[in-house]
Amino acid sequence: MATKTLTAANFGEVTENNDIVLVDFWATWCPPCRTFAPVFEKASEKHSDIVFGKVDTEAEPYLAEQFGIRSIPTVMVVRDGVIVYEQPGAMPEPMLESLIKQVRDLDMDEVRKQVAAQGSQSS
Repeated sequence: MATKTLTAANFGEVTENNDIVLVDFWATWCPPCRTFAPVFEKASEKHSDIVFGKVDTEAEPYLAEQFGIRSIPTVMVVRDGVIVYEQPGAMPEPMLESLIKQVRDLDMDEVRKQVAAQGSQSS
């Protein structure tokens, strides 16, 4: 599966209606983003069951602001509608593959319990 362009109009629908979504926040003027792009694209072709989305932070400043993106590239992973990973920096292929494996292996019932516990502590 090739990468999908994510916008403010489709971001919620894509991340809520797919089991795993990897998101690359990037910009055309960013050299590390251009270096990371082929790694992200290759992973998208290898893992056809995962949605690989790209957010151009120049075209979608609202999304960048909404998620507090301060450095690009930033990779975010949403699983079952929950953000389970977000970190700036280009990744080499082995690191991205490791991240994908870790996300697949997550016990989402446990993750939801932790999210609920954090929510009740901040109330």
